Amino acid sequence: MKSQKSHSLRTIPLLAAALALSATAAHAREKKAPPVKPANQYAAFDQHPNEKLTIAAEPCTDPKDCDFFRLPYIEHGFIPIRIVFTNDGDTALTLDDVRIQLITSDNTVVPAATDDDLNRRLFTTGGVRGTPVPLPAPLPPIHIHRQQVDKKITQDDDDFGFSGTVVNAHSTLAGYLFYDVRGLDAPPLKDASIYVKEIWTMDRKKELFSYTIPLNKWLATQPH
Repeated sequence: MKSQKSHSLRTIPLLAAALALSATAAHAREKKAPPVKPANQYAAFDQHPNEKLTIAAEPCTDPKDCDFFRLPYIEHGFIPIRIVFTNDGDTALTLDDVRIQLITSDNTVVPAATDDDLNRRLFTTGGVRGTPVPLPAPLPPIHIHRQQVDKKITQDDDDFGFSGTVVNAHSTLAGYLFYDVRGLDAPPLKDASIYVKEIWTMDRKKELFSYTIPLNKWLATQPH
């Protein structure tokens, strides 16, 4: 009887921890990004009336403003920026070849981070030994590290990234991209812009002009 009671008491903290983790996961799943608005309703956007396309950029530099993410990207040097495409034309557009870059005040070009980029920054691999590749003696084997992208990164991409690469006629498509600002002069978004190029019509007959979205317009709306 005494042994059973002791075992039960030891189980309580483990059960509580499991329930806490389950509640945290459920809470993360319930969190939603703000509803998407037409691009011209954001502070920072570029509109080409002749092409009937507007593109907006909405950064998040305060973790409290984008606490729906499962991981602390901002604290690790990445700024999430929501890119919004609103197509008011009658022709669908494809983003298959699109490039969406952060251009800093000194013209440094920062591409959008990949899932692998995020994973390398947020998770260390020092403890992973990897797969040994034998070499002729007496050299030691080389270990190839095959680290999978953390599930929370892929879940955030599924929930908050782009759901596709087609901007249908008279519709809006949006998603979050992440930009590595570690090592850039502070504040990194001052006098910076989002540069978007290589947008095509679905029939590939026409490439749209490039778009430049000045982020100072967004900064002007932020509390100082």
